[in-house]
Amino acid sequence: MTADTTAPVVPVPPAATKVPLERTHHGDTVVDDYEWMRDKESPELIEYLQRENAYTEAVTAHQATLREAIFAEIKDRTQETDLSVPARKKGWWYYSRTEEGRQYGIQCRVAAEDTGDLTRDWTPPEVVPGRPVPGEQVLLDGNELAEGKPFFSLGGLSVTEDGTLLAYCEDNAGDERFTLRVKDLATGELLPDEVPNIFYGVSFSPDGSRVYYTVVDDSWRPYQVRSHTLGTPVADDVVVFQEDDVAMWTGFEISADRTQLLISIGCSEYSEYRVLDLAHPDGGLTTLVSRDERILYDAEPVTIGGVPHYLLTHNRDATNSMVSLVAAEQFTRPLADQEWTTVVPHDDAVRVNGLTVTQTHVVLSVRKDTIERVQVLPLAGLGTAEQDLPTEPDFDEELFTSNLANAEFDFPIIRLSYASYLTPPRVYDYVLEDGSLELRKETEVRGGYDPADYVAERRWAPAADGTLIPLSVVRRADLAQDGTNPAVIYAYGSYEASMDPAFSIARLSLLDRGILFVTAHIRGGGEMGRTWYEQGKKLTKKNTFTDFVDATTYLGTSGWADPERIAAIGGSAGGLLMGAVANLAPEKYRAIVAQVPFVDALTTILDPELPLSALEWEEWGDPITDAEVYRYMKEYTPYENVRPVAYPRIAAVTSFNDTRVLYVEPAKWVARLRETTTGSEPIVLKTEMDGGHGGASGRYSRWRDVAWDYAFAADAVGATEVLARSTSSVE
Repeated sequence: MTADTTAPVVPVPPAATKVPLERTHHGDTVVDDYEWMRDKESPELIEYLQRENAYTEAVTAHQATLREAIFAEIKDRTQETDLSVPARKKGWWYYSRTEEGRQYGIQCRVAAEDTGDLTRDWTPPEVVPGRPVPGEQVLLDGNELAEGKPFFSLGGLSVTEDGTLLAYCEDNAGDERFTLRVKDLATGELLPDEVPNIFYGVSFSPDGSRVYYTVVDDSWRPYQVRSHTLGTPVADDVVVFQEDDVAMWTGFEISADRTQLLISIGCSEYSEYRVLDLAHPDGGLTTLVSRDERILYDAEPVTIGGVPHYLLTHNRDATNSMVSLVAAEQFTRPLADQEWTTVVPHDDAVRVNGLTVTQTHVVLSVRKDTIERVQVLPLAGLGTAEQDLPTEPDFDEELFTSNLANAEFDFPIIRLSYASYLTPPRVYDYVLEDGSLELRKETEVRGGYDPADYVAERRWAPAADGTLIPLSVVRRADLAQDGTNPAVIYAYGSYEASMDPAFSIARLSLLDRGILFVTAHIRGGGEMGRTWYEQGKKLTKKNTFTDFVDATTYLGTSGWADPERIAAIGGSAGGLLMGAVANLAPEKYRAIVAQVPFVDALTTILDPELPLSALEWEEWGDPITDAEVYRYMKEYTPYENVRPVAYPRIAAVTSFNDTRVLYVEPAKWVARLRETTTGSEPIVLKTEMDGGHGGASGRYSRWRDVAWDYAFAADAVGATEVLARSTSSVE
């Protein structure tokens, strides 16, 4: 018998057509060979992306078994038939549930009681997975709504105060343009009212006669708040407010006391509120603090001693923000003449994120020692010498996240969510009067999960300028500190967004293969307060990238991780981070997974007509008018700085219908990387043709997306098998 000496077929990457295009800014001319890929309607482009997907599938075919194993682990650990803890609104308990084998959630409710017994009236009804709930009314079944559609996502839900009507909006393309519909909950029928092409969020007026919603402009910027009166043509909808400044984002909410429509207009550096008295909606809008004052603030109305006031969370002479109480009539005066009473003073160590109110308390969201917490302050004595100090629930973990999940204005209880790297999500009820805390649910993790098998700890990595970068390190408890372990390092680092401690079932699949999972809380994020953010934006943005590289260096010398077995993951602006560090220090990463990566940021921001580009000026600077910003950005943006070095294996994962980071950015980046790299590692582009910024819709599809990313990283660092457990833990 003749031996088979046929060599294995090595997949050949698609050849990207070059069409040179010149652009000139500030005397600098750049030739871009791949800008033609921006034409989304081009048959050549579609065919090219399909060939890229086929190449990616071929290159990663050997990972299929690992992907299936990780997907199965996620599925097996997840309580697929589950219910959220019911939350009370007026006379109903609202909750959602999932069923095994079905992609989408089901929104439901059951009637509540009012007996006068606090414990009885505020104890949620018992809901057991898989057991019918007596009196349940299904409001929306996402599985029925999604049937026969390539994509499904809900963008907002609102129920009238009397509980008779439900407004919801759905997206069937992944482009974050939703259609508003209204359902009669008594009959189950849809009303004739249907509003297309709206943005996230819908709210009924208190009397249920109108629905408020937001519309985006051609650059995908929310710029109008509109009002639709039920039973009238959409063409008659009223523009309540329109913002024409292309660098400002517009949103709205109904105040906690249900008396005002609060329209917020802002960027990352300053804001403005316009308010509408909902009892007199034809009375017009009132401005609180004008944007001309350059104050970044949020506002919530509150009545003190029968007098209308606003609680402002603001940065006026307060870098980390503070809370002031201001009588409504004060806003008719010049700012310098207004009387503001301090409620929560500024603290360099505490970032005040925002607040809401009930009829008896102020509920604060603050960040201290990197951790987000909820604090509670009685309204009685607010702004006087008799004011109480804020209190907060006491939790016993070092690294956790506590958020306000629900607070109805006239209710004596607020709902809190809690999670950590080791503790699955919990739901607590907090009694405002006495501060007692009642655990309502801890999410079940199937398969015998034991938090004692894992360790979560804080480490500090020194940056080149001496700044200490907080790291959250999660690992198996039985790993030895012998410098041989693989690691995945993750970060975001933009927009003052914080990567807070959270539990992840999917992450267990990496940990059980001996991989350390490290979150680097780099500058540009918000974990260490407003200054931390300001040290990683505009003309200090490079700190974000060097912090991540320095964190990787520390990890490789910590005694825990093998410096030759580190993979990096980041998405969106964190994908820009991935591109930047690939250029800065390609030798430090065995693999990089860049999810919907913002890697062609300079091209995007130079064109104010592109989706959301003008809104980015407050984060990165305006390279159109400012030559220094242009120069600085060109020094770090990934696409411009691809260079002839041996890049690690890279996966760029994107979605064809993403409106936030267009598919063209990773497509161009991958083409240039392949053209330039001196190494032999594969560089692949994976495009979800029916997805949006968050990828495919449906929980099973999302699990498969995560399994793909994790398998790519785990394969690269040589950690594909689940480790046997040691009988003793190494601390």
